[in-house]
Amino acid sequence: MSELPRLTRSLKPFPSFPSTFVWGTATASYQIEGAWHEDGKGTSIWDTFAHTDGKILQGATGDVACDHYHRWEADLDLMADLGVNAYRFSVAWPRVLPTGCAPAEPRGLEFYDRLVDGLLERGIAPYLTLFHWDLPQALEDRGGWMVRDTAERFAEYAGLMGARLGDRVEAWITLNEPLVHSSLGYAFGIHAPGRWLGLTQYPVVHHLLLGHGLAVAALRAAGVRGQVGITNNLAPIRAQDDSAPADLAAAAHYDRFRNRQFVDPILWGRQPFDVEEVYPGSDFSVIRPGDAKVIAEPIDFFGVNYYNPEMVKAPGADNPLGFELVRIEGVPRTGFDWPVVPEALTELLVSLGETYGEALPPLYITENGT
Repeated sequence: MSELPRLTRSLKPFPSFPSTFVWGTATASYQIEGAWHEDGKGTSIWDTFAHTDGKILQGATGDVACDHYHRWEADLDLMADLGVNAYRFSVAWPRVLPTGCAPAEPRGLEFYDRLVDGLLERGIAPYLTLFHWDLPQALEDRGGWMVRDTAERFAEYAGLMGARLGDRVEAWITLNEPLVHSSLGYAFGIHAPGRWLGLTQYPVVHHLLLGHGLAVAALRAAGVRGQVGITNNLAPIRAQDDSAPADLAAAAHYDRFRNRQFVDPILWGRQPFDVEEVYPGSDFSVIRPGDAKVIAEPIDFFGVNYYNPEMVKAPGADNPLGFELVRIEGVPRTGFDWPVVPEALTELLVSLGETYGEALPPLYITENGT
């Protein structure tokens, strides 16, 4: 076996980070827990989706995954060995509320009690995400995020978890990447629950935002000691030709759809576009007086998930979206075929500060790619 090549280039020293800097790792419940029907856990939409023929490559499921439900102590030891001081995890809603609402499953609650206590014993701060896409199937059967009841049940679930863990959790994240869940789960059928609503999916957008606001209020009412916020997947948007007005207009429109529709309502109390124009055919009767104020419930921090920038051009005449995605060339690609552009993270953060100013709370980089 040949020797590994020596690293010959000189490395610049890392800048000094303050002692308060948070170095973390992150997971999602369906990705790691397994134990999909153990100890009273209810079925989630991802359980149903993965068990449906033809939905997942080679029929893979999260039935076992990393078996974290049984191996959590060893997993926390691995985190301690890594030297991280924070762990962002998500609670599986159907593990603690099998039907999405009361009664609660004590064994599910006890699992997260043990997990949080185990983290604290190892000096790792718990950062808890309430919803990372694994909606209880029972709620999906009653309409899922298309109906207001799901937002209200989400608030009850948030209050339950806040009362149970609020004295120990460092930070609470209501929703993870609501844009991804609404678009890939409900509009285009790529993720669970696999619906194909297209541009009629606006009720999902509204009820996710409403659920966030209701959950923030429920966590406050439960007396949680930790910070409360949300995490969005954001991307700098570039026009293919920044001298072409049509491409610039497409980029501005896509930015409103891709980034701002799940930020402006929370920070500014309004959508960045005319929803009836952007989502023709949707049911807009779901919007009720007072909803905007609920959605804009003040938060303590804003989570940013960054993976890559996106490029768009003006759409063709038969494209109702108002933009057309363009491949970014000349850069490395990930296994997902995403462009690797690390400097765009700086671009994104600076842009957030310039756009939202004093309305922007402190930021956490809650996920980042290569």
